[in-house]
Amino acid sequence: MKQWLKKRKGRGFTLVELLIVIVIIGILAGSLLLVMGSGTDKANATKIVSDMRTLKAAALMYYADEGDWPPAEEIKSTHDIVGYLDRTPSSELGEYSFVSADDGFFVQFKVKANVTNDGYVDQLDIMKDEVGLLSSTDGTYKMRITK
Repeated sequence: MKQWLKKRKGRGFTLVELLIVIVIIGILAGSLLLVMGSGTDKANATKIVSDMRTLKAAALMYYADEGDWPPAEEIKSTHDIVGYLDRTPSSELGEYSFVSADDGFFVQFKVKANVTNDGYVDQLDIMKDEVGLLSSTDGTYKMRITK
């Protein structure tokens, strides 16, 4: 009997042992994908807020130089504010613009209608009170520049 055990140990792994290892690796990989997905959503939301802050700072510099607010329109590479930015904020998730209203001047981010993954929108809703965003039901987020 002892000889049989010695021979058995030298042959390698059993099928059951290999299956258990494969199942454990699968469970770990699945949980890692779940964690990484929410991290990507939070990263996208943080990038949007950061771009809005950059635009706010650029608008204040523009106002200091020109004595008036930048044109209230979508921000593209031809916008007057581009000279005050190191890069033009762009996102495949939505569009940035300046908006003038009775209650102030705002940087606005409008979520694109055809974007299907809205996990970052949930993250923006969670972050909005911390960073001072105003949101509406149509997927528009605003950051106040002035009253």
